[in-house]
Amino acid sequence: MDADAILDRRRLKRRLMFWRLAAALAVMALIAVGIGTYYDRGESHIARLSINGFISEDRERGEAIKKLMDKDEVRAVIVRINSPGGTTAGSEQIYHALRRVAAKKPVVAVIGTMGTSGGYIVAIAADHIVAMETSLTGSIGVLFQTAEFTGLLDKLGIKPFSLKSSPLKGQPSPLETVSEEVRQALQVLLEDSYNWFADLVRERRKFSSAELQRAADGRVFNGRQAIKLRLIDALGGEWAARLWLQDKHDISMEVPVAEVLWGGKAGLLTRTLDTVGGKLFKNERLTLDGLLSIWQP
Repeated sequence: MDADAILDRRRLKRRLMFWRLAAALAVMALIAVGIGTYYDRGESHIARLSINGFISEDRERGEAIKKLMDKDEVRAVIVRINSPGGTTAGSEQIYHALRRVAAKKPVVAVIGTMGTSGGYIVAIAADHIVAMETSLTGSIGVLFQTAEFTGLLDKLGIKPFSLKSSPLKGQPSPLETVSEEVRQALQVLLEDSYNWFADLVRERRKFSSAELQRAADGRVFNGRQAIKLRLIDALGGEWAARLWLQDKHDISMEVPVAEVLWGGKAGLLTRTLDTVGGKLFKNERLTLDGLLSIWQP
């Protein structure tokens, strides 16, 4: 090789070494930031549990909440909610888990942009609820969704066929017209589930029958309306929640806050897509199965 080729090769190696070193340092810095933010060093702190997006059952989240009960270093729990709700079972799972935590340490909920339906079920598990003036909350109720394609099938000349043990088995079905008997059976189911939700609100918010009727008709309220209806306790954000913890439970504003993490068993790629893409690749809101407690404008 001539002298110029040798020099060019050396320059290329130096550039490659520089960018490799820069990439390695960037990765190390990200890891250090992550550890600094989330590493539980065993010091006294407030745990922040974030409930975002569609709520469904999550075993790992339930285990993460359960661990908060037995951690002496956790002084209190702040539940940050930004959710329109989800399945009633998913919301119920979080509610009962938080009530068990609240038996041992203070729990305060902070509603962000939205804490409606199942999101409000999560909120009432707390001892104190804070929301912004323009936060949306309420939407107390349940719904059952399905679809019927019989008209489309007729146009396509398709005749579905099924055998079942009783008329209500497998109903409602998108392949059959919804009968009045099916509608009545679903209505009974919905009314019973609504009563369960309303009873939770009555118990947790200490509502009279008249107060419950005004607040639990299914509509949504902003924070200014919700505080008048006593659906929430105060207006503000996390700072207001910290003030309540300081005034009522003598937990200083200087106590640090640590995020509660779960889902470590999931793959790195899946977690990254969930975080960056807003669950674009696996949108649970598209589900039509089961009872939902969700606000869908």
